[in-house]
Amino acid sequence: MATINLVRGMGGFFKECEHPESRWPKCPHEHEIRYRDAAGRQAGKSGFSTQDKAKARLAEMYQARKNNPHDQHRAEHIQKYGPMRFEQYVTKWKAGRRDLSPSSLRHLDSPLVHHLYPAFQSRRTGTFDHKVVEAFIQTMERNGVGLATQSNAFATPRSILLDAHRLGLYDDNPLDDPKRAVIPSPAQLHGIRTAGDDVFRLVTDLMSGCGMRNGEALAVNIHNIVADDVYRITEQVNQTTKTYAPLKHRKAGDYRDAPLPARVKHSIEWYADTYGTIDGYLLRNPRDLAMPMPNHHIGNQWRRIKKDGLVEIPDGMVVYGFRHFFASNCPTHNIPITDAAEWMGHHTLDITFKIYRHLMSGSIGRAAQILDLDLAA
Repeated sequence: MATINLVRGMGGFFKECEHPESRWPKCPHEHEIRYRDAAGRQAGKSGFSTQDKAKARLAEMYQARKNNPHDQHRAEHIQKYGPMRFEQYVTKWKAGRRDLSPSSLRHLDSPLVHHLYPAFQSRRTGTFDHKVVEAFIQTMERNGVGLATQSNAFATPRSILLDAHRLGLYDDNPLDDPKRAVIPSPAQLHGIRTAGDDVFRLVTDLMSGCGMRNGEALAVNIHNIVADDVYRITEQVNQTTKTYAPLKHRKAGDYRDAPLPARVKHSIEWYADTYGTIDGYLLRNPRDLAMPMPNHHIGNQWRRIKKDGLVEIPDGMVVYGFRHFFASNCPTHNIPITDAAEWMGHHTLDITFKIYRHLMSGSIGRAAQILDLDLAA
Protein backbone atom coordinates (compact mmCIF):
# COMPACT_ATOMS: atom_id res chain seq x y z
CA MET A 1 0.00 0.00 0.00
CA ALA A 2 1.63 3.22 -1.19
CA THR A 3 0.87 6.58 0.41
CA ILE A 4 1.25 9.90 -1.38
CA ASN A 5 2.24 12.63 1.08
CA LEU A 6 1.49 16.26 0.33
CA VAL A 7 2.81 19.46 1.93
CA ARG A 8 4.39 18.89 5.34
CA GLY A 9 1.63 18.85 7.93
CA MET A 10 -1.14 18.29 5.38
CA GLY A 11 -1.12 14.49 5.40
CA GLY A 12 -1.45 12.08 2.53
CA PHE A 13 -3.79 9.77 0.63
CA PHE A 14 -3.67 6.13 -0.40
CA LYS A 15 -5.71 3.13 -1.50
CA GLU A 16 -6.14 0.02 0.63
CA CYS A 17 -5.90 -2.42 -2.27
CA GLU A 18 -3.44 -4.54 -4.21
CA HIS A 19 -3.26 -2.22 -7.24
CA PRO A 20 -0.06 -0.19 -7.79
CA GLU A 21 -0.24 3.60 -7.82
CA SER A 22 -0.07 3.65 -11.62
CA ARG A 23 -3.42 1.80 -11.75
CA TRP A 24 -5.25 4.04 -9.28
CA PRO A 25 -7.04 6.21 -11.91
CA LYS A 26 -8.80 3.09 -13.25
CA CYS A 27 -8.98 1.18 -9.96
CA PRO A 28 -12.57 1.04 -8.51
CA HIS A 29 -11.41 1.21 -4.88
CA GLU A 30 -11.94 4.42 -2.94
CA HIS A 31 -9.17 6.73 -1.74
CA GLU A 32 -8.44 7.14 1.95
CA ILE A 33 -6.68 10.03 3.67
CA ARG A 34 -4.42 10.11 6.71
CA TYR A 35 -3.53 13.26 8.61
CA ARG A 36 -2.79 14.72 12.04
CA ASP A 37 -5.69 16.34 13.87
CA ALA A 38 -5.47 19.53 15.93
CA ALA A 39 -4.20 17.52 18.90
CA GLY A 40 -1.42 15.97 16.85
CA ARG A 41 -3.03 12.53 16.81
CA GLN A 42 -3.08 10.47 13.64
CA ALA A 43 -6.54 10.21 12.09
CA GLY A 44 -8.03 9.03 8.84
CA LYS A 45 -11.11 9.11 6.62
CA SER A 46 -12.27 7.06 3.65
CA GLY A 47 -14.84 7.30 0.89
CA PHE A 48 -13.13 9.57 -1.67
CA SER A 49 -13.79 8.51 -5.23
CA THR A 50 -10.96 10.54 -6.82
CA GLN A 51 -7.53 11.88 -5.94
CA ASP A 52 -8.77 15.43 -6.36
CA LYS A 53 -11.50 14.94 -3.76
CA ALA A 54 -9.01 13.41 -1.33
CA LYS A 55 -6.57 16.29 -1.84
CA ALA A 56 -9.33 18.89 -1.50
CA ARG A 57 -10.43 17.43 1.82
CA LEU A 58 -6.85 17.37 3.14
CA ALA A 59 -6.33 20.98 2.08
CA GLU A 60 -9.61 22.04 3.69
CA MET A 61 -8.72 20.48 7.05
CA TYR A 62 -5.16 21.80 6.88
CA GLN A 63 -6.37 25.35 6.33
CA ALA A 64 -8.97 25.03 9.08
CA ARG A 65 -6.28 23.98 11.56
CA LYS A 66 -4.09 26.92 10.60
CA ASN A 67 -6.97 29.39 10.95
CA ASN A 68 -8.26 28.12 14.29
CA PRO A 69 -6.25 29.49 17.22
CA HIS A 70 -8.27 27.42 19.68
CA ASP A 71 -7.07 24.22 18.06
CA GLN A 72 -3.53 25.56 18.07
CA HIS A 73 -3.71 26.31 21.79
CA ARG A 74 -5.18 22.91 22.46
CA ALA A 75 -2.37 21.23 20.54
CA GLU A 76 0.17 23.21 22.60
CA HIS A 77 -1.53 22.14 25.85
CA ILE A 78 -1.51 18.51 24.80
CA GLN A 79 2.16 18.72 23.92
CA LYS A 80 3.02 20.44 27.23
CA TYR A 81 0.80 18.67 29.74
CA GLY A 82 -0.04 15.35 28.08
CA PRO A 83 3.37 13.71 28.76
CA MET A 84 3.41 14.91 32.41
CA ARG A 85 3.15 12.20 35.01
CA PHE A 86 0.01 12.41 37.08
CA GLU A 87 1.83 13.41 40.27
CA GLN A 88 3.61 16.22 38.43
CA TYR A 89 0.35 17.50 36.95
CA VAL A 90 -1.36 17.41 40.35
CA THR A 91 1.45 19.52 41.81
CA LYS A 92 0.91 22.09 39.06
CA TRP A 93 -2.86 21.94 39.54
CA LYS A 94 -2.65 22.44 43.30
CA ALA A 95 -0.33 25.41 42.87
CA GLY A 96 -2.96 27.11 40.74
CA ARG A 97 -5.90 26.52 43.10
CA ARG A 98 -5.83 29.91 44.82
CA ASP A 99 -9.53 29.52 45.65
CA LEU A 100 -8.76 26.71 48.09
CA SER A 101 -7.59 27.34 51.64
CA PRO A 102 -4.45 25.62 52.97
CA SER A 103 -6.66 23.26 55.03
CA SER A 104 -8.68 22.29 51.94
CA LEU A 105 -5.51 21.55 50.02
CA ARG A 106 -4.25 19.40 52.90
CA HIS A 107 -7.59 17.56 52.82
CA LEU A 108 -6.77 16.50 49.27
CA ASP A 109 -3.59 14.78 50.34
CA SER A 110 -5.26 11.76 51.97
CA PRO A 111 -6.97 10.33 48.84
CA LEU A 112 -3.95 11.34 46.76
CA VAL A 113 -1.43 9.56 48.96
CA HIS A 114 -3.51 6.49 49.82
CA HIS A 115 -5.40 5.84 46.57
CA LEU A 116 -4.59 8.03 43.57
CA TYR A 117 -0.80 8.09 43.61
CA PRO A 118 -0.46 4.32 44.10
CA ALA A 119 -2.79 3.82 41.14
CA PHE A 120 -1.74 6.66 38.83
CA GLN A 121 1.57 8.11 40.03
CA SER A 122 3.51 7.06 36.91
CA ARG A 123 0.66 7.43 34.40
CA ARG A 124 0.95 10.13 31.75
CA THR A 125 -1.76 12.72 32.23
CA GLY A 126 -2.84 12.67 28.61
CA THR A 127 -3.72 8.95 28.73
CA PHE A 128 -6.71 9.09 31.10
CA ASP A 129 -10.09 8.01 29.77
CA HIS A 130 -13.27 6.24 30.96
CA LYS A 131 -11.54 2.85 30.97
CA VAL A 132 -8.75 3.98 33.28
CA VAL A 133 -11.15 5.64 35.73
CA GLU A 134 -13.51 2.66 35.79
CA ALA A 135 -10.64 0.26 36.47
CA PHE A 136 -9.63 2.48 39.39
CA ILE A 137 -13.15 2.31 40.85
CA GLN A 138 -13.32 -1.47 40.40
CA THR A 139 -9.98 -1.88 42.16
CA MET A 140 -11.25 0.07 45.18
CA GLU A 141 -14.39 -2.08 45.25
CA ARG A 142 -12.39 -5.33 45.16
CA ASN A 143 -10.10 -4.04 47.90
CA GLY A 144 -13.09 -3.45 50.17
CA VAL A 145 -12.73 0.32 50.31
CA GLY A 146 -15.74 1.88 52.05
CA LEU A 147 -18.29 3.82 50.03
CA ALA A 148 -17.51 7.11 51.78
CA THR A 149 -13.80 6.70 51.03
CA GLN A 150 -14.59 5.69 47.45
CA SER A 151 -16.70 8.82 47.03
CA ASN A 152 -13.94 11.04 48.37
CA ALA A 153 -11.29 9.35 46.26
CA PHE A 154 -13.50 9.71 43.19
CA ALA A 155 -14.24 13.41 43.82
CA THR A 156 -10.54 14.33 43.88
CA PRO A 157 -9.65 13.15 40.35
CA ARG A 158 -12.94 14.64 39.14
CA SER A 159 -11.62 18.14 39.80
CA ILE A 160 -8.12 17.39 38.54
CA LEU A 161 -9.14 15.68 35.31
CA LEU A 162 -11.86 18.25 34.63
CA ASP A 163 -9.09 20.86 34.63
CA ALA A 164 -7.12 18.76 32.14
CA HIS A 165 -10.24 18.28 30.02
CA ARG A 166 -10.79 22.05 29.86
CA LEU A 167 -7.22 22.44 28.65
CA GLY A 168 -8.13 20.13 25.78
CA LEU A 169 -6.18 17.02 26.80
CA TYR A 170 -9.27 14.82 26.28
CA ASP A 171 -12.12 14.95 23.79
CA ASP A 172 -14.47 13.68 26.53
CA ASN A 173 -14.28 14.25 30.25
CA PRO A 174 -13.01 10.91 31.67
CA LEU A 175 -15.26 11.41 34.71
CA ASP A 176 -18.47 11.81 32.71
CA ASP A 177 -20.34 8.61 33.46
CA PRO A 178 -22.39 7.56 30.42
CA LYS A 179 -25.76 5.98 31.11
CA ARG A 180 -25.21 2.37 31.96
CA ALA A 181 -27.17 -0.40 30.35
CA VAL A 182 -30.08 -1.82 32.36
CA ILE A 183 -29.84 -5.59 32.04
CA PRO A 184 -32.38 -8.24 33.11
CA SER A 185 -31.29 -11.26 35.13
CA PRO A 186 -31.69 -14.72 33.53
CA ALA A 187 -34.85 -15.27 35.62
CA GLN A 188 -36.28 -11.89 34.62
CA LEU A 189 -35.44 -12.57 30.97
CA HIS A 190 -37.31 -15.88 31.08
CA GLY A 191 -40.39 -14.21 32.53
CA ILE A 192 -40.37 -11.32 30.07
CA ARG A 193 -39.85 -13.42 26.92
CA THR A 194 -42.90 -15.55 27.74
CA ALA A 195 -45.16 -12.57 28.48
CA GLY A 196 -45.66 -11.60 24.82
CA ASP A 197 -46.78 -13.35 21.66
CA ASP A 198 -44.65 -15.69 19.53
CA VAL A 199 -43.21 -12.79 17.52
CA PHE A 200 -42.13 -11.06 20.72
CA ARG A 201 -40.58 -14.27 22.04
CA LEU A 202 -38.61 -14.85 18.84
CA VAL A 203 -37.27 -11.27 18.77
CA THR A 204 -36.35 -11.53 22.45
CA ASP A 205 -34.41 -14.75 21.81
CA LEU A 206 -32.55 -13.28 18.83
CA MET A 207 -31.56 -10.12 20.71
CA SER A 208 -30.55 -11.81 23.96
CA GLY A 209 -28.99 -14.89 22.36
CA CYS A 210 -27.27 -13.46 19.28
CA GLY A 211 -26.81 -9.80 20.24
CA MET A 212 -29.00 -8.47 17.43
CA ARG A 213 -30.46 -4.97 17.31
CA ASN A 214 -34.27 -4.68 17.22
CA GLY A 215 -34.39 -4.12 13.46
CA GLU A 216 -31.96 -6.95 12.77
CA ALA A 217 -34.11 -9.41 14.70
CA LEU A 218 -37.18 -8.35 12.70
CA ALA A 219 -35.28 -9.25 9.49
CA VAL A 220 -34.59 -12.83 10.64
CA ASN A 221 -34.30 -15.25 7.72
CA ILE A 222 -34.12 -19.02 7.89
CA HIS A 223 -31.47 -19.05 5.13
CA ASN A 224 -29.10 -17.06 7.34
CA ILE A 225 -28.43 -20.08 9.53
CA VAL A 226 -25.08 -20.83 7.86
CA ALA A 227 -24.04 -23.46 10.42
CA ASP A 228 -25.62 -25.16 13.39
CA ASP A 229 -24.00 -22.59 15.67
CA VAL A 230 -23.64 -19.53 13.38
CA TYR A 231 -26.24 -17.00 12.22
CA ARG A 232 -25.24 -14.52 9.49
CA ILE A 233 -26.77 -11.08 10.11
CA THR A 234 -27.17 -9.42 6.70
CA GLU A 235 -29.81 -6.69 7.01
CA GLN A 236 -32.25 -4.87 9.25
CA VAL A 237 -35.73 -3.39 9.08
CA ASN A 238 -35.31 0.37 8.78
CA GLN A 239 -37.71 2.11 11.18
CA THR A 240 -38.11 5.12 8.90
CA THR A 241 -38.56 3.50 5.48
CA LYS A 242 -40.24 0.31 6.82
CA THR A 243 -38.10 -1.68 4.37
CA TYR A 244 -35.10 -4.00 4.56
CA ALA A 245 -31.85 -2.03 4.66
CA PRO A 246 -28.09 -2.59 5.10
CA LEU A 247 -26.74 -3.09 8.58
CA LYS A 248 -25.72 -0.12 10.71
CA HIS A 249 -22.16 1.02 9.86
CA ARG A 250 -22.15 -1.37 6.88
CA LYS A 251 -22.60 -1.16 3.12
CA ALA A 252 -25.17 -3.13 1.16
CA GLY A 253 -24.04 -6.74 0.94
CA ASP A 254 -21.91 -6.59 4.09
CA TYR A 255 -22.68 -8.92 6.96
CA ARG A 256 -21.44 -10.13 10.33
CA ASP A 257 -21.58 -13.62 11.79
CA ALA A 258 -22.86 -14.13 15.32
CA PRO A 259 -22.94 -17.18 17.58
CA LEU A 260 -26.22 -19.10 17.38
CA PRO A 261 -27.10 -20.81 20.68
CA ALA A 262 -29.04 -24.06 20.30
CA ARG A 263 -32.12 -22.60 22.02
CA VAL A 264 -32.24 -19.67 19.60
CA LYS A 265 -31.81 -22.00 16.62
CA HIS A 266 -34.72 -24.04 17.94
CA SER A 267 -36.84 -20.86 18.30
CA ILE A 268 -36.17 -19.89 14.67
CA GLU A 269 -36.94 -23.34 13.32
CA TRP A 270 -40.04 -23.75 15.50
CA TYR A 271 -41.44 -20.42 14.33
CA ALA A 272 -40.71 -21.26 10.67
CA ASP A 273 -42.38 -24.68 11.00
CA THR A 274 -45.40 -23.18 12.79
CA TYR A 275 -46.05 -20.06 10.71
CA GLY A 276 -44.10 -20.66 7.50
CA THR A 277 -41.75 -18.27 5.71
CA ILE A 278 -41.80 -15.94 2.70
CA ASP A 279 -38.52 -15.93 0.77
CA GLY A 280 -37.00 -17.27 3.96
CA TYR A 281 -38.21 -14.35 6.11
CA LEU A 282 -40.08 -15.36 9.24
CA LEU A 283 -41.61 -12.04 10.31
CA ARG A 284 -43.91 -10.11 7.97
CA ASN A 285 -46.46 -7.35 8.43
CA PRO A 286 -49.73 -9.20 9.22
CA ARG A 287 -51.67 -6.56 7.25
CA ASP A 288 -49.41 -6.72 4.19
CA LEU A 289 -47.26 -9.83 3.79
CA ALA A 290 -45.16 -8.06 1.16
CA MET A 291 -43.78 -5.77 3.90
CA PRO A 292 -41.48 -6.54 6.87
CA MET A 293 -42.81 -6.74 10.41
CA PRO A 294 -43.08 -3.14 11.71
CA ASN A 295 -41.02 -2.08 14.73
CA HIS A 296 -44.07 -0.82 16.60
CA HIS A 297 -45.36 -4.40 16.94
CA ILE A 298 -42.65 -5.09 19.53
CA GLY A 299 -42.92 -1.63 21.09
CA ASN A 300 -46.65 -1.97 21.66
CA GLN A 301 -46.25 -5.34 23.36
CA TRP A 302 -43.41 -4.05 25.52
CA ARG A 303 -45.58 -1.20 26.82
CA ARG A 304 -48.45 -3.62 27.51
CA ILE A 305 -46.20 -6.06 29.38
CA LYS A 306 -44.82 -3.25 31.56
CA LYS A 307 -48.31 -1.87 32.22
CA ASP A 308 -49.73 -5.30 33.20
CA GLY A 309 -47.01 -5.71 35.83
CA LEU A 310 -47.30 -9.49 35.75
CA VAL A 311 -43.56 -10.10 35.31
CA GLU A 312 -40.54 -8.53 36.97
CA ILE A 313 -38.80 -5.92 34.81
CA PRO A 314 -35.75 -3.97 36.08
CA ASP A 315 -36.33 -0.25 36.58
CA GLY A 316 -35.28 1.71 33.53
CA MET A 317 -35.07 -1.28 31.20
CA VAL A 318 -36.07 -0.82 27.56
CA VAL A 319 -36.42 -3.32 24.71
CA TYR A 320 -32.72 -2.81 23.93
CA GLY A 321 -32.05 -4.44 27.30
CA PHE A 322 -32.35 -7.84 25.61
CA ARG A 323 -29.29 -6.98 23.49
CA HIS A 324 -27.58 -5.69 26.63
CA PHE A 325 -28.19 -9.14 28.15
CA PHE A 326 -26.13 -10.71 25.36
CA ALA A 327 -23.28 -8.25 26.01
CA SER A 328 -23.32 -9.01 29.74
CA ASN A 329 -23.52 -12.76 29.17
CA CYS A 330 -20.23 -12.78 27.24
CA PRO A 331 -17.81 -11.49 29.93
CA THR A 332 -19.76 -13.43 32.57
CA HIS A 333 -18.63 -16.61 30.82
CA ASN A 334 -15.10 -15.35 30.02
CA ILE A 335 -15.86 -14.56 26.38
CA PRO A 336 -13.59 -11.64 25.35
CA ILE A 337 -15.36 -8.29 25.05
CA THR A 338 -13.54 -7.80 21.73
CA ASP A 339 -15.43 -10.79 20.31
CA ALA A 340 -18.73 -9.49 21.72
CA ALA A 341 -18.12 -6.09 20.10
CA GLU A 342 -17.57 -7.73 16.70
CA TRP A 343 -20.66 -9.94 16.98
CA MET A 344 -22.79 -6.95 18.06
CA GLY A 345 -21.57 -4.84 15.15
CA HIS A 346 -20.14 -1.97 17.18
CA HIS A 347 -18.23 0.47 14.99
CA THR A 348 -15.41 0.70 17.55
CA LEU A 349 -14.49 -1.19 20.71
CA ASP A 350 -14.71 2.09 22.64
CA ILE A 351 -18.50 2.05 22.15
CA THR A 352 -18.69 -1.40 23.72
CA PHE A 353 -16.49 -0.41 26.63
CA LYS A 354 -18.33 2.82 27.44
CA ILE A 355 -21.67 0.99 27.64
CA TYR A 356 -20.55 -2.21 29.32
CA ARG A 357 -17.31 -1.35 31.11
CA HIS A 358 -18.95 -1.84 34.53
CA LEU A 359 -19.42 -5.52 33.67
CA MET A 360 -15.70 -6.11 33.25
CA SER A 361 -13.39 -6.82 36.13
CA GLY A 362 -9.65 -6.71 36.29
CA SER A 363 -6.93 -4.31 37.35
CA ILE A 364 -4.19 -3.43 34.90
CA GLY A 365 -1.94 -2.55 37.83
CA ARG A 366 -2.53 -5.97 39.42
CA ALA A 367 -1.87 -7.63 36.07
CA ALA A 368 1.44 -5.75 35.76
CA GLN A 369 2.50 -7.04 39.20
CA ILE A 370 1.60 -10.64 38.34
CA LEU A 371 3.36 -10.53 34.96
CA ASP A 372 6.47 -9.09 36.61
CA LEU A 373 6.95 -12.13 38.85
CA ASP A 374 8.45 -14.42 36.22
CA LEU A 375 10.24 -11.57 34.47
CA ALA A 376 12.12 -10.80 37.68
CA ALA A 377 12.92 -14.44 38.41
